[in-house]
Amino acid sequence: MNATPTEQPTDELVPESVIPPGHLPAMRYRDLPPPVPLRRMVGPSVILAGLALGSGEFILWPYIVYRSGFVFFWACLLGVATQYFINMEITRWSLATGESALTGFIRLSRKWTPLFLAFNVIPWFIPAWALGAAQIVSWLIWGPQFDAEGHLLSPHAVPIAIGGMVLCGAILTAGPVLYETIEKTQLVLVSTIMVSVVVLAAMLLKDRPDAIFAQISAVATAGSPDFIPPAASGLSAVALLGALAFAGAGGTLNLGQSNYIKDKGYGMGYYIGRITSPITGQEEAITEVGYHFPDTASNRERWRQWWRAASVEHFFSFFVTCVVCLVLLTLVSYVLFYDRDGQATAAAERYGADLGFVWGEAAALERMFGGSVKLLFLLMGIAILLTTEFGVLDATSRISTDLVKVAWLRDNARWTEGRLYYLFLWSTIGLGALLLAVKGESVEALALFKASSAMNGAVMFLYCAILLVLNRRCLPTAVRMSWPRMIVLAWAVLFFGAFTVWAGYGLIQKLLGSA
Repeated sequence: MNATPTEQPTDELVPESVIPPGHLPAMRYRDLPPPVPLRRMVGPSVILAGLALGSGEFILWPYIVYRSGFVFFWACLLGVATQYFINMEITRWSLATGESALTGFIRLSRKWTPLFLAFNVIPWFIPAWALGAAQIVSWLIWGPQFDAEGHLLSPHAVPIAIGGMVLCGAILTAGPVLYETIEKTQLVLVSTIMVSVVVLAAMLLKDRPDAIFAQISAVATAGSPDFIPPAASGLSAVALLGALAFAGAGGTLNLGQSNYIKDKGYGMGYYIGRITSPITGQEEAITEVGYHFPDTASNRERWRQWWRAASVEHFFSFFVTCVVCLVLLTLVSYVLFYDRDGQATAAAERYGADLGFVWGEAAALERMFGGSVKLLFLLMGIAILLTTEFGVLDATSRISTDLVKVAWLRDNARWTEGRLYYLFLWSTIGLGALLLAVKGESVEALALFKASSAMNGAVMFLYCAILLVLNRRCLPTAVRMSWPRMIVLAWAVLFFGAFTVWAGYGLIQKLLGSA
């Protein structure tokens, strides 16, 4: 979609009264490109939905239901709805300027660069998704094995996980144009997973309307009288914060939406250029500093059309996909571990606190429908987790590249976006492999999920506050955030902030108690 533009930039700079340049050079004026048909806009939000599938949808929220029923599911739906509006504000800056949201943050202050780089690297080099997929592969090859305490073992999962990460890296390196590789891969995987989830849920729910009623009732009453899972469930505040972050993509991955928008060529991103493989691709000219459009009647109309189309695409590709998968996969967990009276079955007590509950789901499916359904469920789990690992490696490498190039290496011709991207990609794979090698077979995938997701819940509190400032103060009136959306984003700050403080308080209490 990033064809060579015919419109040339003017020499006129965007004045400070329109968009303050801050700590970067001022933008130049360029007309907003004509909108494209909605079908050609599909892609960025599907990629983001693919990032959500392997964390919240397949692991954390089904696990929460496994441990406590639907008590906390109201917060899940509230979380994914909040993320829709957060993502659209991330989209707003990129549509209007062609820059990523993180470039906008750097305009406000370069001091955000090391902080967001740390938040982008530390939670995401943890290879939770690759390890989770590897554990399922281990169960399929060597069968379930339990230790003396009844915990499900996963022999040889570590080398399998490292191999999975290397495979993801090789696919990302081989594609000439990085965005096209990601989009094609995720469209196939997400579509296949969606069909599989719907079929599986239909098989289970046809005789269990009580599960649907229990879910609807819990959402309608906000889990009353408990509201949050009881202490007996073993679900800590840190785990719940992480689940809220992963009711959708979560953490810095949401910021990657603006990078995908640029590469797809939405709005002013049409003029920016794309990351290509230094091995197989033809390097494209990329500018880190964006453009803005003159305030004319034609540009205003184009902006309204772009914004409307982007909102519709994100609603159906991201929000609806996430909600459908969250609703159906938690219903699957409930049906497999709870009886018609809402009481946990014996199976719910057997599989402990790690990913053993996934094997428990598979074992229950085998009893109900036979071995072939169990196999398909586990294969679906492997596909979901590797889809997420694949997307995580790409998104985090893009974000780190964006931060370093814009803030520190903007005039360095040697360190192009492509070279920086692949440096971060393979460094992340190397760090993840080192972590697994050091921890060995003792590492638990679910513990890694909780650690990664909780850190990302905290960063969402931070960047929602920065987006409030950026999109209200630094954009002209015609495109800036409206008051209703300001209220929603302020709600996001309070929502994730409250859970961050709660989780931090619980963590401090735990540390003091163990001292």
